[in-house]
Amino acid sequence: MRRKVTVVGAGMTGGTIAQRLAETGYIDVVMIDIIEGLPQGKALDLAQSAPVIGFDARIIGTNDWKETAGSDVVVVTSGVPRKPGMTREELLNTNAAIVRDVCQRAIEHSPDAIFVMFANPMDAMCHVAKEVTGLPRWRIVGQGGMLDSARYRTFIAWEVGCSVEDVHAYVLGGHTEATMVPIVSTAMVAGIPLAHLLPKERIEAVVQRTRQGGAEIVSLLKTGSAFYAPAAATQAMVEAILLDKKRILPCCAYLEGEYGITGAFTGVPVRLGAGGVEAIYEAPLTLDELEGLRRAADAVKELVALVR
Repeated sequence: MRRKVTVVGAGMTGGTIAQRLAETGYIDVVMIDIIEGLPQGKALDLAQSAPVIGFDARIIGTNDWKETAGSDVVVVTSGVPRKPGMTREELLNTNAAIVRDVCQRAIEHSPDAIFVMFANPMDAMCHVAKEVTGLPRWRIVGQGGMLDSARYRTFIAWEVGCSVEDVHAYVLGGHTEATMVPIVSTAMVAGIPLAHLLPKERIEAVVQRTRQGGAEIVSLLKTGSAFYAPAAATQAMVEAILLDKKRILPCCAYLEGEYGITGAFTGVPVRLGAGGVEAIYEAPLTLDELEGLRRAADAVKELVALVR
């Protein structure tokens, strides 16, 4: 039996997420957007690729929330995208109003869904979703750590000159340039500590490029932001939930004492499965890395306090 996923927002990110999910063959996808014709056109185009690619998923584009009823997972990408020079924080209240509305509508039609948040600023939008839906913390998870970790692993592989498949490294903390924490102490290449392969200054260059990863793409594109890597990261999270994979992934979760943090969505290693965030793992971090996580949590709390 195919599962059902609603993707809120049919822009470049939402459309690419819908494509990756539909091409699995076991997920029916609903794309919903306020712009009339946009989700319908993309859904029709995507459906017509099925005979070539070879998948049988049903793809619906709609402006009507009734079409989303009974979704197993709701992926929220809607919001105003960043422009060059704009920080995620500047998007705060515009996107908070959008996320508040879509989450309220989504939960009305899919009361059992798990929410995967991608709207920016992602950490704060997780709080908005939790407040609006009233869901337990296990059923709301933010995507940022997956994307930032993918960028970190890519840059490490390029610097070392190895396959990305052999790089194991996490970015924890926040999903902003100032609050993300690329973890160096446990970063490995085929089981070899990164510090044994690269000098300190090259590691710091990789860390800095990771922090600027999203802004670098925004600057190059001039209009819009990244969508290929975000879509791949989201697909991995959704599949971990729908297939009950129990994957340990860097995601934004609501902490209640873990890492000495309470009451804030923060990027940490979590076990994703059918229940959503089924466990939160406390990794062995250096004091500087732990402090980075706590600063990220404090920054999210300050941001949430500004939400109107």
